[in-house]
Amino acid sequence: MTAYQRRASHSRFPRAGRVVGCDVRHVQGRARRAGAALAAVLTWAGLLAGCTSGSTGGIDLGGLGKPPAPEDVIRVLPDDNSKGVRQDTRFLVRVPSGRLESVEVVKAQDAQETPVSGHISDDGLRWEPDEERLALAAEYTVDVVALDGHGRRSARHTTFTTYVPDERFIGYVSPENRSTVGTGMIVSLEFNREIENRTAVERAVHVTSEPPVEIRPHWFGKGRLDFRPERYWKPGTQVTVGLRLRDVEAAPGVYGLQYKTFSFTVGRSQVSLVDAAKHTMQVRREGELLATVPITAGAPRTTTYNGKMVVSEMLEVTRMNSRTVGFGGEYDIPDVPHAMRLTDSGTFLHGNYWAPNAPGKVNVSHGCVGLRDVKGGGSGTPAGWFFDRSLIGDVVEVVHSNDKKVAPDNGLGGWNMGWKEWKAGSAVK
Repeated sequence: MTAYQRRASHSRFPRAGRVVGCDVRHVQGRARRAGAALAAVLTWAGLLAGCTSGSTGGIDLGGLGKPPAPEDVIRVLPDDNSKGVRQDTRFLVRVPSGRLESVEVVKAQDAQETPVSGHISDDGLRWEPDEERLALAAEYTVDVVALDGHGRRSARHTTFTTYVPDERFIGYVSPENRSTVGTGMIVSLEFNREIENRTAVERAVHVTSEPPVEIRPHWFGKGRLDFRPERYWKPGTQVTVGLRLRDVEAAPGVYGLQYKTFSFTVGRSQVSLVDAAKHTMQVRREGELLATVPITAGAPRTTTYNGKMVVSEMLEVTRMNSRTVGFGGEYDIPDVPHAMRLTDSGTFLHGNYWAPNAPGKVNVSHGCVGLRDVKGGGSGTPAGWFFDRSLIGDVVEVVHSNDKKVAPDNGLGGWNMGWKEWKAGSAVK
């Protein structure tokens, strides 16, 4: 190599620092691969430019583009973090294109979590809950997985809470859950406030039986709803009461609180016929005469109601004060034994130890039906015998008294109403 050639070589390739531990062949190989890759990119870019034909938009690269945000792929109503959502607000999950893969919704209410059932439409674009209305005072959690129109998977998590009512209503139900009752039992709901929307409340109460029998409701005013069949229940019938009152609007801004089911069993049949004129009570079990018991009914100035009454409460001992039932100070007995309530207005069938000679001979009570008893109550007395063989729900019918028939809403007196009239008391037409 001439001196000129050496100088030219140095000017084209300036001297670098010393390379330690490097294979020159590897360096040269990487350089060649980098150059080839750069050339391929430039060539692909040129082809792209040629394909645009002057367009500024380029072509859609599909999955090579930036994936859209989950909220653009998956739309949830109500919006994420919404508060105080009303129960008639539409609940919907949808995708503009692609399809929903899974939707899981959980409702947290009263410290209990419950899955919310729903369905995805046939085209995969929409999910809606099976229940038409949202629950109140609840938090909903929504988890969704979906594919967009290009097959890219997205997931979204949202929550919202529903309106918490300021006012609630409840219904007090008789008989008690899992009780065994007589064949004359009437299912009765007493509400703690007036019901304006009786149709909605009535539809939220379901009373069924096994074996099946027609059971119909009847409203007494705006605060009480009773259910019964046309005739007394058959012994052995199982009755189920479903209260679906939660979130039902009974009056403007007033919503139900209860969502529960309870049941009771109808025991043996026992119907007792009180003849106020004869001073007797015939006790029939399954239609057969069990015993005839001497009684005392209401005195001429304080007569006993006629009609069918149902035992609604049983007390071993209770106090009876005339002032609590609209009389003056005629009596105040602190230890009336074997007392069975027949009406809300204060008619009882009870033991009588203060007039032991009256039963079977003369009517001396203030409207109650009295049976012979001893102070403190005795199991061997007529009152004790009858009390031990009675159930809540048993029927006691009074005849031949110089009084009117008991009102259907005075206690469980609904059996004094004909079936046609009873059915007419439904709010659902």
